[in-house]
Amino acid sequence: MKRVVAWLFLALGLAFAQVEIPFWHSMDGPAGRAIDQFAKEFNAKQRSFRVVPVYKGDYRDGENSLVSALRAGGAPVLYQAEVVFFPRLVAEGSAVALDDLVRPLPFENDLFEAAWDYGIIGGKRYGLPFNTSTPVLFFNEDQLRAKGLKVPSNWKEFGEVARALSSRQSKGFIALTESWTFEAMVTSRGGNLVTPDGKPNLTSPQVVEALEFLQNLNRSGVISVRNLAESTFAQLDFVRTKGMMVFASIANWPAAENFSFAFRLGVAPVPREPGGKVPLGGAQLVVVRGASPEQQRGAVEFWKYLMEPEVVARWVQASYYVPLRRSAEPLLEGFYKENPYRRVAFQQVGVAQPRPRVPQFAVWRNFLEEALEKALKGGVPARQALEEAQRKAEAAR
Repeated sequence: MKRVVAWLFLALGLAFAQVEIPFWHSMDGPAGRAIDQFAKEFNAKQRSFRVVPVYKGDYRDGENSLVSALRAGGAPVLYQAEVVFFPRLVAEGSAVALDDLVRPLPFENDLFEAAWDYGIIGGKRYGLPFNTSTPVLFFNEDQLRAKGLKVPSNWKEFGEVARALSSRQSKGFIALTESWTFEAMVTSRGGNLVTPDGKPNLTSPQVVEALEFLQNLNRSGVISVRNLAESTFAQLDFVRTKGMMVFASIANWPAAENFSFAFRLGVAPVPREPGGKVPLGGAQLVVVRGASPEQQRGAVEFWKYLMEPEVVARWVQASYYVPLRRSAEPLLEGFYKENPYRRVAFQQVGVAQPRPRVPQFAVWRNFLEEALEKALKGGVPARQALEEAQRKAEAAR
């Protein structure tokens, strides 16, 4: 009899066991805490699934961790794939097609098309939108006003403002040798880093013009240059008024609030030429190869919870990312009214374009960043540095 009872309890335990959904992400600070809270809420509202969020460092740290896990085992079920890395996962067969799990989606027409459509590659849906942003210009509003300057709306004005803000103590602009913010300087001129047929385009007129523009400002002594490894120093340069303007994601704002600003922080759109665009940033949620059917279903159910308008609104307030559902906008009016600068990234969505959906671009961007550093820190002529990057990209497989 005791054995029968034991087996009965075991069977009941198995019947009610929650399917675990390990979720690797790259959000720290307020955004990371929000993800933890959303997982707790989702886990509490149903008994079938248990989402376990795990912070894996920044995007590139997370990418390295995932690549290693796919080789050695231990990959998560759900993964936050930065938009450049996302096509590579699909091309390598590491992402699960989700069409059958997503359809029908009652709120599809409520989603902003640019982020929703990015998850489709080759006619199949592999990505679910989560965090979407556009690059913005952070600036020292006190200095801009003190010098009677206007926020630059095109690149000629930007150069003039950068020069006017420069002094012996500070630089007008902090340039990062990083692909996304540089891409914004290209797309805003009407160019692209990749051709329409998916080939590297690192020596196009707009790319060369953008780098020569930065190089000329650098020679004039009006910018400071930091690479990705020095991004924390770039933040400190800005906070300590050693640099007056810098491009970054709007999502960098909450983390920046950990610092004590001695000035009013201004936020503006990326300067653009007529017809210019800005590149969308952020990530798609991907269900990783090896997940069981039940884990796949649980991952999608968790994403649906994240897309509830009230949850979207809370996510935006924690992270400053762009709201992905139109029905969340009314819930954010107070948040945006409190500080209108918070709306800048959202306002750029109308002139935004997706980043290249070419698997090799995840490698090409490394060659581009090498070129930026050689030109801006090593003094190599812009065209020469970019030609080398183009050759490397064309040779890469």
